[in-house]
Amino acid sequence: MLRNFWVVVSAVLLVSVLMSSWDANPAQAQVQTVKPLYQRLGGYDAIAAVVDDFIGRLATDPKFTKFFVGHGTSSIKKIRQLIVDQLCEVSGGPCYYTGRDMKTAHAGLGITETDWNDSVVHLVATLDKFKVPQKEKDEVIGAIAGLKGDIVDKPMSAK
Repeated sequence: MLRNFWVVVSAVLLVSVLMSSWDANPAQAQVQTVKPLYQRLGGYDAIAAVVDDFIGRLATDPKFTKFFVGHGTSSIKKIRQLIVDQLCEVSGGPCYYTGRDMKTAHAGLGITETDWNDSVVHLVATLDKFKVPQKEKDEVIGAIAGLKGDIVDKPMSAK
């Protein structure tokens, strides 16, 4: 009799485990299997490589040299690390951005709408170089687009 009791208890536990892991809603199950953008981009090293290429493009573009004047090697490395941490964090990675808010960090730089658009062109070129799929590319651009209002000092004037 005691043996039958343990068989029943074991069967009930097994059914409970199976029922709790089974999801009757396939749409919800699909959502749970989507990896965070951080993982889909390839993780920390891939994000760091993208940032390195992007900063390299900006630093060598004559339109952007005015933003790099006066920054030494260690300052550029700190900016690079802050961008890596920020992209890592907003993409769902384990990093934590510790820099200033975007409005404070970019105040007084006189960044124009044209500067913003040109930097996005460089970012897209970088993402293309690393063969980032369109879905992930759109997510990266979307995340960054939310910062535009705090970064652009001189929006295009309405005509």
